[in-house]
Amino acid sequence: MLTLKANLPDPDGFYNELIKAHEGLSKEQSDAYNARLILTLANHIGDRDVLTAALEAAK
Repeated sequence: MLTLKANLPDPDGFYNELIKAHEGLSKEQSDAYNARLILTLANHIGDRDVLTAALEAAK
């Protein structure tokens, strides 16, 4: 089951960390970083049905 409601204990802190991770990167580097992050998190989740639901929810 995909969790769509707020689930992070510190969403603003995570957002700031994510933005900071992109500092100094070109558009291409930033896009590649995002792709690696998505694949890392997808691997961690490891549930194909959840990942498919996330793809649909992101549309």
